[in-house]
Amino acid sequence: MSDTKQSGWVGWAVFGGIILIIAGVFDALFGLAAIIGPDSSIFLNTTTGSAILFDVQGWGWWHLIIGLALVLVGIFVLRGATWARITAVILVAINAIGQFGTFGYQPWWALAVIALDILVIFALVVHGKELRDR
Repeated sequence: MSDTKQSGWVGWAVFGGIILIIAGVFDALFGLAAIIGPDSSIFLNTTTGSAILFDVQGWGWWHLIIGLALVLVGIFVLRGATWARITAVILVAINAIGQFGTFGYQPWWALAVIALDILVIFALVVHGKELRDR
């Protein structure tokens, strides 16, 4: 048993862990859909007519791997592992930065994901240590 007192803010850290798991599942599903979906190497924005060249399946593998990593790290965050908190902050920061790439096409979704990522980073950095003491 630890001598550290637990505040009511530990719920924020639990929230961060749960959001990590949910975001990981969504990322993995989006990635899986891109991998098994129709084969296309060009993404066309029909509103502006601009084409962005990238491999949709490569994008899918990236999101599948990141999604599975987020789920795994989220489980260990809820268990109170320090390494998982550090890894989670790095993965969530990468996820937030990656949302700027989709901002022109899905601005509301990107803003919502960035906002959740910032909340998760706050929860894990400020209140994550309390998870160890539960």
